[in-house]
Amino acid sequence: MKLTVFFDEGMKYWVGVLEQEENSRLKVSRHIFGSEPKDAEVMYFVQKIMMPLIERATQTSEGGHRRLNRGNPKRLARQAAKELAQRGVSTRAQEAIKLEMECRKKQRKEFSRQQLEEEKERKYQLRIQKAKLKRRGR
Repeated sequence: MKLTVFFDEGMKYWVGVLEQEENSRLKVSRHIFGSEPKDAEVMYFVQKIMMPLIERATQTSEGGHRRLNRGNPKRLARQAAKELAQRGVSTRAQEAIKLEMECRKKQRKEFSRQQLEEEKERKYQLRIQKAKLKRRGR
């Protein structure tokens, strides 16, 4: 079972897609979150809303109903939290801020490296000048 939460560009909404493979058949359900879901909203979805979605996806075309082994809800919540931690839920603004911070970090490193080299060169020139003055007897 896999839950993927993503931003749908066409619909301008955050969508959760639930995939489950059973007997070599893939069952898929979709849930529209609307605005970007917080971690708590995703956990509520996993604990309360996800099972009815799975059951609706397992209904046969004749209208019959197959019983689905739901499993332990705590285990399902842990699995969902683990997948969220791997991917990480973040807004586009947060991603942009992160990229900007990385860019600034690179610029800062480059600038400090340049300053260090300039300082070394200045000290070297000062040493040479002192050596020349010493040689001249001053």
